[in-house]
Amino acid sequence: MYDIADRPILDKDALVGGCLRLPIRVDVDRLQSEVRALPAELWGDTAGRNGIHSAANAIFVRGHAPLEGDFPVEDRPVLERLPYVRSILAETIPASPLRALLARLPAGAVIRPHVDLAAYFQKSLRVHVPIETNEQLWMLSAGKCYQMRPGEVWVLNNSGLHGVVNGHASLPRIHLICDFLPDQPLIDLLADGDRDLGQVRPEVEEAARQTPSR
Repeated sequence: MYDIADRPILDKDALVGGCLRLPIRVDVDRLQSEVRALPAELWGDTAGRNGIHSAANAIFVRGHAPLEGDFPVEDRPVLERLPYVRSILAETIPASPLRALLARLPAGAVIRPHVDLAAYFQKSLRVHVPIETNEQLWMLSAGKCYQMRPGEVWVLNNSGLHGVVNGHASLPRIHLICDFLPDQPLIDLLADGDRDLGQVRPEVEEAARQTPSR
């Protein structure tokens, strides 16, 4: 699914900036409990993602990675194990969910700065819900570095240059990542979001450029 028919391209620079924290929160204890209970074998590969994204293990809960083929965007069976994740996608975020996955970036791994170019990404809004993180984990976007905390809900401008650095020696990062249609209630929430939480961190930018992805 590389396009969304009859939807305009979004001006994410204006709507989001680099990263924007939404004025909503999730129950982090409940979310962590569900995800930690998943069988280890479900994290066995990259779930069809390649290139720079192959640094992370992934479990798709809705839809498939584009390389797996043009499948309908529907709930995957694993979502039956994740009722709270399902409620976040269906109720907490006030918009229609598209593809969604759990992404685990290992300790010391990097997703190099890149731009998501397909029309699908330019017409949808990318939401991150942190589940497991650490003080050495940074999201890079639009020249700033952001730390997303468990319990928070963020929108990332993935139409601009963005990447991730996990500088911790032993702790992984796990996020619920979902694309949503830009329905008006979500657009309205963007206007009330926190836009000025990024930091200028040259050492993190350098790590993103120089560290090999795993």
